Amino acid sequence: MVNFLDLKAINSNHRSEIIEAITRVVDSGWYIMGKELSDFENAFASYCGVRHCIGVANGLDALVLVLRAWKEMGLLNDGDEVIVPSNTYIASILAISENNLIPILVEPDPTTFNISLKNIKKSVGSKTKAILPVHLYGAACEMDNIMSFAKDNNLLVLEDCAQAHGSMVQGKKVGSWGDAAGFSFYPGKNLGALGDAGAITTNNDELAEVLLALRNYGSHKKYENKYKGTNSRLDELQAAILKIKLNSLDEDNKKRREIALKYLHNISNENVILPTLPSDESNHVWHLFVIRSHAREELQTYLLENNIQTLVHYPIPPHHQKAYCEIKDLVFPVSELLHREVLSLPIDPTMTDKSVNFVIDILNRWGR
Repeated sequence: MVNFLDLKAINSNHRSEIIEAITRVVDSGWYIMGKELSDFENAFASYCGVRHCIGVANGLDALVLVLRAWKEMGLLNDGDEVIVPSNTYIASILAISENNLIPILVEPDPTTFNISLKNIKKSVGSKTKAILPVHLYGAACEMDNIMSFAKDNNLLVLEDCAQAHGSMVQGKKVGSWGDAAGFSFYPGKNLGALGDAGAITTNNDELAEVLLALRNYGSHKKYENKYKGTNSRLDELQAAILKIKLNSLDEDNKKRREIALKYLHNISNENVILPTLPSDESNHVWHLFVIRSHAREELQTYLLENNIQTLVHYPIPPHHQKAYCEIKDLVFPVSELLHREVLSLPIDPTMTDKSVNFVIDILNRWGR
């Protein structure tokens, strides 16, 4: 069986270092908000090219807390609108509604699957205060153009980098373009913890100070609470593990690119639509390799019968989820088409050439 993602193999490459780090943390007697966290925050901030990294409990909290902080700073108010792609994972939208803000869903570019400046411009209104671009599947959005437009229109930009650790635009990493960015370190991400974990990156000193309090019950000083905060802290164990794995992130991304190129150059089934190859390979870190098919269910069944595991990211668009029944009548033809057709092939840095060639061979035989 070719597994969709072999987390056991991925983490076994770091096993001795991880065990050593876990032992170090256990023996330290300090498990929350200690040296391991500050070391990782400094390392990840340096990696992304920003002044601040604030570790939090998960990727959703990263987005929620940035929007909450902007409200505390008087930059957002209840009822303000935030532009977000209509084909994203629901977490991007949950972060907006959680803050009593209004998500304005817009269609993605049908070739990149990412939000486009063209569609952003169509959706900006008098109540629009922010843009939440999502670097979907590991492909970076056109951040240079989005940031230029945002600056001209006095809009905040919060990057959702949950799937794009290490992706770049014009040599500048995602997570350093927007006013702030949220990262997820869920175990299956390109940089994955051994549990839930997340982080926020920013160059804004005031925002960083507010976030440091919000993640810790609204407190900068023990037992003194400036805000009605929450408990969302990246623990010492996960921080220590993430710092180890950060050292190999670029190499792992390179392997993902090699697999993606092999797929792109050798999958030749006319019944399959391949993703677009970016003009600059650094724009994409291939968190997912997503193909499209008009007969997705049949294809997925065929691949499973031939010992290839695939997943669908994502089967139901956000506006068709029961959680957002208030917008169920909205129509997004491009997004809805993508949700009906997308299928993610196995891709991870531990895949062998034999496994990659097997996937290509089996896929090319389908329907022939």
